[in-house]
Amino acid sequence: MKKLLTATAAIALSAGTAFAEGQPKEVKLGILFGFTGPIESLAPTMASGAELAMSEVSESGKLFDGATVTPLRADTGCIDNGLATANAEKLIAEGASGIVGGDCSGVTGAILQNVAIPNGMVMISPSASSPGLTSMEDNGLFFRTTPSDARQGEIMASILADRGVDSIAITYTNNDYGKGLADSIQSSFEAAGGEVTIVTAHEDGKGDYSAEVAALASAGGDILVVAGYLDQGGLGIIQGALDTGAFDTFGLPDGMIGDSLPTNVGSDLNGSFGQIAGSDSEGAEIFAGKASELGFDGTSAYSPESYDAAALFLLAMQASGSVDPKDYVSKITEVANAPGEKINPGELGKALEILAKGGEIDYEGATGVNLIGPGESAGSFREIEVQDGKNVTVKFR
Repeated sequence: MKKLLTATAAIALSAGTAFAEGQPKEVKLGILFGFTGPIESLAPTMASGAELAMSEVSESGKLFDGATVTPLRADTGCIDNGLATANAEKLIAEGASGIVGGDCSGVTGAILQNVAIPNGMVMISPSASSPGLTSMEDNGLFFRTTPSDARQGEIMASILADRGVDSIAITYTNNDYGKGLADSIQSSFEAAGGEVTIVTAHEDGKGDYSAEVAALASAGGDILVVAGYLDQGGLGIIQGALDTGAFDTFGLPDGMIGDSLPTNVGSDLNGSFGQIAGSDSEGAEIFAGKASELGFDGTSAYSPESYDAAALFLLAMQASGSVDPKDYVSKITEVANAPGEKINPGELGKALEILAKGGEIDYEGATGVNLIGPGESAGSFREIEVQDGKNVTVKFR
């Protein structure tokens, strides 16, 4: 529960502009995603999601009595630790008060350890899902609006069982994200009675995956689960497997879900399936509609989670009356969870007004936000099947 306003604070609030006294008229938020690299097809709509929340807050005029929010975009390359940390430092130098990101788990961990912790900077990632981030020492500075891959492994095992899959081969991109996800899928599938014939890594950026595909084909399995990235190694593995006839159906975890994969592979991908974080909440529908009006796909991977990450920053700043990370960090979980008035996309101005008056909110957002543990998202998932060349949501889990 939030503390009741003291008499002094109540008097200050009644003065109207006193609440924002001394606060900047411009708030800068970093957007640190892989605009180049193995998920570059996803980053633009993720950024658009985050920027929608920022523009909504600016247009409301309710943040610190009229502050505007300026997005600062920067690139992680998804798998380039040097680029990601350099750009995180650049964002801080440019005056960012928080970082929406990183995106891929490995670079997110590198940014956290090398930049965020030394600078006391808060990060909220919409997509970094490695279970290793849960236990990483973060000084309370790291949050995420996507659930951990520990949960995704359980979801995938359930989907495989429901579809009558008895055995799988697994290939994963050779980094923290891929290894953690592959381990989670294997342990969950085996616990459910399934057989894993092989678990092997692949590198991104190669021109030929014939050796990897040959090893996977030799081990066999009902389907091949590709825990990789849709714009690089994962795509190459699938194309190689189809070309040789090694596999004709693929399990697609979150890093493989995006419009570019069925577009690049073609009709041979029909019938493949997987999962990605997603919600069938009222807020998800509202967000998708607002995104459509602005010309981007609000159901695209991690775009809703990006909206929510940006919104949580701005709501926590309002609740604390400060843009200083050390002041607002304790408010992030508070504004995200009950008790309080439920807040959907399009209602950020209303939420800011409630907070300015000392009230409480329960931010539901575009994904039914609920933060548990050390900045973790409880989360839900969309089960995806490729039908007629498109990723179709067939169920929520």
